[in-house]
Amino acid sequence: MESTSTLKVNIQDSVLTITINRPDKLNALSETVLTELRSILAQANEQPLSELRGVIITGEGEKAFIAGADIKAMLTMTPDDSMRFGKLGQDVTLLFESLTVPVIACINGFALGGGLEMAMSCDFMYCTPNAVFGQPEVKIGLIPGFGGTQRLSRYIGVAKCRELVYTGKNILAEEAITLGLVNQCFETKEEMLLGAMKTINSIKRNSPLAVSKCKQLVNEGECLAIEKGLALERNGFKDIFQTEDAKEGLTSFLEKRAPNYQGQ
Repeated sequence: MESTSTLKVNIQDSVLTITINRPDKLNALSETVLTELRSILAQANEQPLSELRGVIITGEGEKAFIAGADIKAMLTMTPDDSMRFGKLGQDVTLLFESLTVPVIACINGFALGGGLEMAMSCDFMYCTPNAVFGQPEVKIGLIPGFGGTQRLSRYIGVAKCRELVYTGKNILAEEAITLGLVNQCFETKEEMLLGAMKTINSIKRNSPLAVSKCKQLVNEGECLAIEKGLALERNGFKDIFQTEDAKEGLTSFLEKRAPNYQGQ
């Protein structure tokens, strides 16, 4: 995986960091950005758990994580173009969700429209005090197109989702944390990125197969009736119980030593 025309890509200690690199456009999501993101995430999905243990996504500069979609490009789209553009953006969000490793969105500045939609497809969000969140599409005669009407309610509840989507108003970091949209706020972008790396390093001490299975079950069970969700969990428990990682975890606990997980 290498950097592209709109993305900075770096892998260190089995953690992939993706930086949207259009600071002059507030890191807005153009078709090129989305296409390159789709390619990078597809490549990441093919990496074995022994080589990739987590993903961090952020935006270049201090002003924006992703300020939204590229409005200038959207102005000339036909209805069919808009359908393809929406599908492309949704494909990227689904790729974030389908990654077998944890994904943390590190939000500095604006996370509006498509930016918030990208962040909501990650496992959770960290932010800085200057972060601004919102789905302001109705203010320009549009609606969220990359999952905003579907995912936001799962974070903050249906009533608050309706309020934000219908009014198009923005919220700041403090309210985002209160609503449960964001996990933690850091004083600076550097501290936020270090915090995200620290969290992933903590997760790396656990069985990669178990973490991956937990992510899968949370995502798949989110909208199911509890009985069906519990059935998924039972089957997942059985699957994990048969792995070498499970044997190593149980054995190391009884032997009072650190486990040596191999992702098998």
